[in-house]
Amino acid sequence: MGHSSMASIFNRQTFFFLLITFFIVRPAQQQHPLDPLNPSELNLVQTILTHAYPNSHYNLTFQYVGLEDPDKPTLLSWLSNHSTTKIPQRRAFIIARINHQTHELIVDFSNRSIISNQIYQGHGFPLLTFDEQRAANALTLAYAPFVASVSKRGLKINEVVCGSFTVGWYGETRNNKRVVKVMCFYLDGTVNMYMRPLEGVTVTVDLEEMKIIGFWDRLRVPMPKAEGTDYRESELKPPFLLPLKKITVEQPDGPSFKIDGHGIR
Repeated sequence: MGHSSMASIFNRQTFFFLLITFFIVRPAQQQHPLDPLNPSELNLVQTILTHAYPNSHYNLTFQYVGLEDPDKPTLLSWLSNHSTTKIPQRRAFIIARINHQTHELIVDFSNRSIISNQIYQGHGFPLLTFDEQRAANALTLAYAPFVASVSKRGLKINEVVCGSFTVGWYGETRNNKRVVKVMCFYLDGTVNMYMRPLEGVTVTVDLEEMKIIGFWDRLRVPMPKAEGTDYRESELKPPFLLPLKKITVEQPDGPSFKIDGHGIR
């Protein structure tokens, strides 16, 4: 249960992410300048950046990769006359972490090169990746003081699952650390982990160094019972509410929308 349950949660999240990505990036029959990047373009982005920043020398991670919108006047010109106007060049916008700095890059597919590379200096950080979150959670579950705190509460470490959350920004002086707070929950008889938080224990992890930089065990709070917290239909017991009546919606002449490539009208 424990780790495998949390792994199944992440696997489901990854599955739905890949499923959505499939429908978004699958090539259309007729390419439009605003079509999302297709799989070959995504692979080309990875090739260009890993060639420019080899993993053997740079700590490179991709936080976001998407279409760089073409210039609006050029796009409008193409939309008004497809036959005589050349399709706008395809470009990708990338947010990457390179040697502990946030880079905003633009890749031009026509010449297969990086045409813009700016280091972001403002507040806020790029999105967390699944790999970062999994690593921070695993680090916490193997941390000796945390394991001791779980044991002190009479709980089983193999029934503990954790999640990583950004600490937020509240106006303090900017620093370059990417830090997450790891919050943990207890299963042992339920899949509804959010009903059984491991309160009083706080762990912070530096994602750049991937190490624990803060640990506090402030107080002990009684752990809620697992009984009655399982929300799955197969585990519910009567009395039940009356079932909802069925509703049917029909369009005998077909849908009122048209899908053309990646566009819906």
